[in-house]
Amino acid sequence: MFLLLSLSLINMCLHFEFPGNLTAEKFVGKLRINTNMQLVSRQKSLKTWYDSFDGRLYTNGIICEFDQSRGASSLTLLNFEQRQIIASQEFDAIPSFGNQFSPGKIRSCLETILKMRALLPVYSLGYYSYYINILNKDEKTTLRLFIEEYEMLNNRLIVQPVRGYDKAAEQFIEIITTELNLSPADKPVLLMALKLQGRKPDDYSSKLNINLDPAMRADIASKYIYSHLLKTIKDNEQGAIANIDSEFLHDFRVAVRRTRSGLSQIKEVLPGKITARFSEFFSWLGQITGSTRDLDVYLLHFDDYKSSLPVSIRDDLNPLHEFLFAKQQKAQQELAGKLRSARYLSTLSEWEHFLKEQAPPNPVEANAKLTIQQLADRRIWKSYKRVVQEGSAITEHSPSEALHELRKSCKKLRYLMEFFQNLYPQNQLKKLIKSLKELQEVLGEFQDCQVQESNLKLFSEEMLTSNIPAKTFLAMGVLIQNIHLRKCCARRNFASRFKLFKQPENQSAFKALFAPKD
Repeated sequence: MFLLLSLSLINMCLHFEFPGNLTAEKFVGKLRINTNMQLVSRQKSLKTWYDSFDGRLYTNGIICEFDQSRGASSLTLLNFEQRQIIASQEFDAIPSFGNQFSPGKIRSCLETILKMRALLPVYSLGYYSYYINILNKDEKTTLRLFIEEYEMLNNRLIVQPVRGYDKAAEQFIEIITTELNLSPADKPVLLMALKLQGRKPDDYSSKLNINLDPAMRADIASKYIYSHLLKTIKDNEQGAIANIDSEFLHDFRVAVRRTRSGLSQIKEVLPGKITARFSEFFSWLGQITGSTRDLDVYLLHFDDYKSSLPVSIRDDLNPLHEFLFAKQQKAQQELAGKLRSARYLSTLSEWEHFLKEQAPPNPVEANAKLTIQQLADRRIWKSYKRVVQEGSAITEHSPSEALHELRKSCKKLRYLMEFFQNLYPQNQLKKLIKSLKELQEVLGEFQDCQVQESNLKLFSEEMLTSNIPAKTFLAMGVLIQNIHLRKCCARRNFASRFKLFKQPENQSAFKALFAPKD
C-alpha cells in the first residue's frame, strides 16, 4: 500500500530485491514476454559508497553512491527511508569536502551534514547495470527500470515511475511481486555489502558506551575502559597522520585526554609503575598534538572570525588565514613524524600488551579489589564535591586561573560520569551530565577566548617580520577586541551558570546517585 500511494512523488525510486534463484537474464526474458520493453544498455559498472568516517550521512538517513561506467559517472544522494532521490549529478571525481562541490542540492546537503568531515569511500562493488524502458502501445515510455546484477548479493530492481503513468507502474509492480516473486527491498545494498565483511555503515563512534558489570573488580573494569579508548586512538591514528580531516586528530586527542584522566582519577587500581609510566606517555601525546589541534580550530573558525568584523574590513583578515594555514601545515608534518616515531609505536604497543594481560588473582593495589560500582561512587562523589568547592570559592575578583582550574575539575568529573554511565539510571545521569555540560560551555568559552586573545597577539608579532599590509593588523586588532568582549561576557555569565549547577535539586540528585550509602 505504501508503495502504491507513493508513486506520484517526484524523484521516487522503488527498490525491489530479486529472489536468490532469479538471474537478471531470466528476468529480462520474462519482461520481453509480458511487456513491450526496450533494453537501452547493459554495461559493467562500479558502485562506490561514500560517507564520513563516523557515518554522518547514513545516520541522517542518506546514502551517497558514486556509479562509474564506460559511458558516464554520476553521484547520487538517496533518502533511503523515503526511497527518494535527493539529487544526482555527473562527476569525474569526488571532492573531499562538502564545500568543494559546486553550488546546488548536493553541496547544500553534504555541507550541512558533513561540516568539517571529509567524504570518504566506504565500500566498492562491481556489478552489471541494465537500463530498460517499458513502453506503451504508442511507444511512449511509461516506466524506467534499472537492474543491478551482483555476484555475491541478490540482484536489485529499481523502478522509476514516469509522471502521468501511475496506473502503468501499479500494474507492473503487481506483476513482478505476484508472478516473479520480487519483494520490496527494505535494506539498502550498502548494508548487505558491508555485512559480508562483518561491518556496519555507522560502526565507528567516539562516544563512550562501555557496558560494565557493577560487580566487576575495579582493576579489570579499568582495563575495559582503557581498551575502549585505545581502540579509538588506533582508529583515528592514520587519519590524524594523513590529515584527512581535523576530526581525526580531535577524536584522537579526546581519547588521549580521557585515558590520562582515567589514570589520574581511577586511583590505586593498577600497579604504580604502570600508572606512572603511561601517565607520562599520554601526557606527552597531549603535548605533541596540542599545537596542531589549536591551529585546526583557528582555521575551522576563520569564517566566524571574518563575519564578526565590519564588512568593509573582512577581507583584510585574509593574510592571517594564509599565515595560520602555513603554520598548521608545518605543525602537522612535525606531528606526523612523532606519530610514526619508535617512542610512540613501541610505547603504545606496550600499553596494548599490558591491557590484554590477565589481571592478577590477588592484586596488592588498595582499590583493585573494590567493585567498579563502589569505586565509581567514591570517585564521582569526591570529584563532584571538589567542583562545588572550587566553584563556590570563585568571586568576581578571582583570577582567571581559578576558572581554568575549575574547568579542568569539571572535565575530570564529566569523564568519570561518562566512564561509568551504564552503572546508573540513564535518565537521571543524562540530566546531571547536561547540567555539567552547560557549566563547561561557559568555562570553555572563557578559556578559549583567553587563549585566542593571547595567541592572536603573538601571531601578529610573528607576522611583523613578513610583508603583511598594515590594514591586516588593524583588522586583527578589531578581532582581538571582539574576542576580549566575548571573554568578558563569559566571565559575567559564570556566576549564574554555576548557581544553576549548584542548585539544591542538582545537589540532591548527585548525593542520591553517588554519595556513600552507609
